[in-house]
Amino acid sequence: MAAAKNAFNQSHFLAKVGAGKQVLEFHKNQHVFEQGDVADMVFYLQKGKVKLTVLSEQGKEAVVAILEPGQFFGESCMNGHKLRISTTTAMDDCVITAITKEAMLTALHDEPKFSEMFMAYLLTRNSRIEEDLIDQLFNSSERRLARMLLLLANFGKAGSPQPISPNISQETLAEMIGTTRSRVSHFMNKFRKLGLIDYNGHIEVHNSLLSAVLHDNPQLREHE
Repeated sequence: MAAAKNAFNQSHFLAKVGAGKQVLEFHKNQHVFEQGDVADMVFYLQKGKVKLTVLSEQGKEAVVAILEPGQFFGESCMNGHKLRISTTTAMDDCVITAITKEAMLTALHDEPKFSEMFMAYLLTRNSRIEEDLIDQLFNSSERRLARMLLLLANFGKAGSPQPISPNISQETLAEMIGTTRSRVSHFMNKFRKLGLIDYNGHIEVHNSLLSAVLHDNPQLREHE
C-alpha cells in the first residue's frame, strides 16, 4: 500500500501547479509563444488544440503540426535550443501546463515513470515526422490531404473516429500538405462526391477514406 501511495502520478504532475509548473489558459488565436522567443519552458496540452507554424525569411508561413490534448511541445529547449523555431497558436480555448526546463530535468531524473512516458512521446513524434517526410516526398497532394484528414479525425487511435473539431480551414490544410487552397477545395469536393467525407461546415471522415488510402485506390492517384 505504501508503494502504491508513493507511486508517481504523471497525470497529477502535469495537471497541477507546483514547483516550476503553472497551469495557463489561452483563448482562440492567442499565441503560447512566437518564433524567436526565448526557449526556456516545455508545455503540455491539457485541453484544446494548438497549431505550430513556421515563418520563412521570405515571409511564407507553413503549418507544421496540429497538437491535441496529451501532447508536449516546446521541448526543443531541452536539447539546447535557445530560441523558439516556431509559433504556437491556440485553435480554441486551451488549458496548458508550462514547465520550466529545470523542473522537467528534475522530473525526468527522479521519476522513472514520467521519464518513460516522455520518451515514448518523443519516439512517437519522431516516427510521425519521418512519416510526414515520406508523405511529402512520394505521395501526391491528394493522398497527402487524405492522410492528413485521417490523422486529424483520430483514425488509428483508441476509440472511434471523431468529427474534426475545431473546424480546420482549407487554407490551414493547404499549408499542412504543401499545396494551394484551390486544390484542397477541389479534392475536398471530390472526396465528398465519392462519399469519403461529409463536409458541411464541419468535416466528418468516413472509414471508406481509410480503405481508399490503404488499398491505393486509383481515385486517389492524382498526377501533378
